Amino acid sequence: MYKNILLPTDGTEFCQKAVAHGVELAKLAGAKVTGVTVAVPMRRMIAASLSAELLDSVKASHRVALTKALGFVEASAKAAGVTCETIEIQDEHPYRGIINAAEKKGCDLIVMASHGQRGLAAVIVGSETQKVVTHTDIPVLIYR
Repeated sequence: MYKNILLPTDGTEFCQKAVAHGVELAKLAGAKVTGVTVAVPMRRMIAASLSAELLDSVKASHRVALTKALGFVEASAKAAGVTCETIEIQDEHPYRGIINAAEKKGCDLIVMASHGQRGLAAVIVGSETQKVVTHTDIPVLIYR
């Protein structure tokens, strides 16, 4: 059925639940998983306004968060006996990074979380999950 399932994560509890579900699905299907985080590049104006020390601190903190998010994917896959690869992508638009990762890695399913924003918050903030669904032909399983 599925051979490679993409598991986008930002490290939040919502994403961890979706990752766990995606890993179990991969185990049942005999598929491997690819975990991905998409980092939005820090804008030059913001970076230029920070002291070198503060900028280094922000970058280090960001690195720790990404490593932890991908580490959760790896640990979940290992515990389930599922083959796993992880990648980090930089893109101004996370949905685009997710879709590019799925295409590049030959994923045939994307399992991702929906944070469930509704109303005005959903309109203002938008939904990366909705954007992925709208802009890809790859099937997307939304975990809520």
